[in-house]
Amino acid sequence: MEKEVPERESPFATEPIGRLILRFAVPSVIALLVNSLYNIVDQIFIGWGVGYLGNGATNVVFPITIIALALAMMIGNGGAAFLSLKLGEGKVDVAKKGVGNAVALVTVVSIVLAVVFLLFIDPILTLFGATDLLRSLALEYGFIIGLGLPFMMISAAINSMIRADGSPKYAMFSMIIGAVLNVILDPVFIFVFHMGVQGAAIATVIGQVASFVVSAVYLPRFKTVHPDAASFRLNGRTCGNILTFGLSSFITQFAITIVMALTNNLLAVYGATSVYGAEIPLTATGIVMKVNQIMIAILLGIATGTQPIIGFNYGAKNFKRVKKALEISLIASEVVSIVAFLIFQFAPMSVVMLFGSEEGLYNEFAVKAFRIFLMLCPLTGFQTVAAVYLQAVGKPVKSAILSLARQIIFFVPAALILPLFLGVEGVLWTGPVADGLAFLLSLGLLIHEHNHLKREHRLQSEAPEIA
Repeated sequence: MEKEVPERESPFATEPIGRLILRFAVPSVIALLVNSLYNIVDQIFIGWGVGYLGNGATNVVFPITIIALALAMMIGNGGAAFLSLKLGEGKVDVAKKGVGNAVALVTVVSIVLAVVFLLFIDPILTLFGATDLLRSLALEYGFIIGLGLPFMMISAAINSMIRADGSPKYAMFSMIIGAVLNVILDPVFIFVFHMGVQGAAIATVIGQVASFVVSAVYLPRFKTVHPDAASFRLNGRTCGNILTFGLSSFITQFAITIVMALTNNLLAVYGATSVYGAEIPLTATGIVMKVNQIMIAILLGIATGTQPIIGFNYGAKNFKRVKKALEISLIASEVVSIVAFLIFQFAPMSVVMLFGSEEGLYNEFAVKAFRIFLMLCPLTGFQTVAAVYLQAVGKPVKSAILSLARQIIFFVPAALILPLFLGVEGVLWTGPVADGLAFLLSLGLLIHEHNHLKREHRLQSEAPEIA
């Protein structure tokens, strides 16, 4: 029988919160940032090597990678939250089963998703807004990306649990090795071998395979638990707990797919009746969303880096440390959001120019998209931390509601209504409308949970006196 690790031996319970968050959040930020840069790097090289139609084609394929990441994060973050909480409760054997089941589950799901996508790639790309002008390039890029989905998903899921196991630097390294390969190979395949979007896709998949290998090698090296063959046998109850804990992460990411599919189609429809045409709004707004994903990656890195600290201490009923970790992560997230806001509002053209040498109407719409769509991005940091915090303390339903509200409940009606009055610009205004309403909801939920935490802390402090 495995020896349980006493709470006092864990750095989650003893190390200063600020230093602990720094140690876990920085590698987590880098790892998620690197993951987001896969698509950004492709966009930059494709923009210079193929042109904005190539970027438009990759934007149409992008939602399938978001779906894959959503499923991977649901299983990986759910497994990580399960691991942290069970270790905090001292249930090492249960935690071990959670790790094994999460790895087995993401393997099955990733293979099924890849097969479905490759079999139905043409209608799926149509659903995501492919126009006749973009279809052939999107099919070339998408088929290769589809082959790499299992490698990307399994490595992303394992990485979440590696961070929760107390090895954030290793998780960071596994992502960086893939990104470095992608950056090196992209210009080689695109400019040397003249392979266009296919070359960019091949470079991406090679990087994902490298990250997968490095992540998989860690499995027998887990420090807090030691997964054996039995722990990889799928168990309905364990998988249910993992999926429940990770539901918020899934909704956050999957909702982005719905948003992108809806936005792409609306931009094509309303753009066609404007001076910009269909392809310019679709391509420019796709770049805005991908650049925004960089900010989201940093915010998620801060939040997920803090997640095991919050989860362990909540499970161990050390509510003072939970409160401190929440406060620090909120401050850090807001600083990042405000810096991003200043760049998007006052220097958008410097970002646009990274993705190719275009001019005229394209640049005009791209600048407009940055300034309008990301107008209230300073509120995003608060929403992101609130959702992950609720997930970390075992409140997945509230976390899921918060994630669902921004992307679906608020965004979709606004996207359907505003363009009727404002045309193609109305699609852009859905961003600040959804951000503002979601912030109010997250503020209410977090205040409620914070008051609950204060009550628990007070009762815990008074307990010895009552005794």
